[in-house]
Amino acid sequence: MRALLLVNPKATTTNQRTRDVLIRALGAAVRLDVTETRYRGHAAKLAREAARDGRYDVVAVLGGDGTINEAVNGLLEDGPSPDRPALAMIPGGSANVFARALGIPGNPVEATGVALEALRSGSRRTVGLGRAAWSEAGEHTERYFTFCAGVGYDAEVVRAVEGLRGAGYRATPGLYVSTALRHYLMTDRRRAALTLTRPGHPGESGIFMAIVTNTAPWTYLGSRPVNPTPLSAFDAGLDLLGLSRLGLPSILNVVRQIVGERSTPLRGRRLVQVHDASELALSSSRPIAFQLDGEYLGEAEKVTFYSIPDALQVLV
Repeated sequence: MRALLLVNPKATTTNQRTRDVLIRALGAAVRLDVTETRYRGHAAKLAREAARDGRYDVVAVLGGDGTINEAVNGLLEDGPSPDRPALAMIPGGSANVFARALGIPGNPVEATGVALEALRSGSRRTVGLGRAAWSEAGEHTERYFTFCAGVGYDAEVVRAVEGLRGAGYRATPGLYVSTALRHYLMTDRRRAALTLTRPGHPGESGIFMAIVTNTAPWTYLGSRPVNPTPLSAFDAGLDLLGLSRLGLPSILNVVRQIVGERSTPLRGRRLVQVHDASELALSSSRPIAFQLDGEYLGEAEKVTFYSIPDALQVLV
């Protein structure tokens, strides 16, 4: 078996010594090629080349959710197929949502053990993904996401955090929480810009922000899961939670319900909830921020989301 390991040297939870140990362990089990990512989008390019090369059985990623998202998009650039290399994940980021949702440990050494056992036993799981489509500078753009997308306030917080990370701050749960609170005070809470449309249903307008998910939980605050769409799953369609009011009582009601384990939908009059959708779209009366898998991708006036069943094989 032959594998390509993509290493993000800036992964926050590993150092060079740890990475060397993990590489030696994987190299003892398979014929291993190792490449470090050097710039944004590099993992996508390398994974795309590996998928088209035809020699690799597995593409492994040592990095966070952003690097994994890039690799997934590279692997699937020519569309899902059982002939594509499987994905192995060694979490190295601050949240590692996709890996943890699949039961892969957050500790890189333990996750390498899971990958080695899966390589020995041939254990794989085929999961569904989400795909977002939008227009950018007059051109149609599409991109897969593994666990979540956000439009509006959620994406604006991600944009602000990315700016802080660029200034040298570490992406901790505390940074996200403090940024979300600060940004909430600056948000226009009177004019909702979003409208939800989906086939076979009337449109719903007056939405301030929306989260689209491919699995649960949506993210983590340290070890605590955050569950706005607890019924979301890799083997179902997409789920959505939208807020039609951003007043403090509404926000506190949502926060109280979503932090921690949860198995039932949220309760509240100002909530818009969708479960198991094959397609949905969010349009805006003005350009509005959106993110995929925690990466800010800019502003758009309409983003359409599709559920892509059986899209990716993952070693677990």
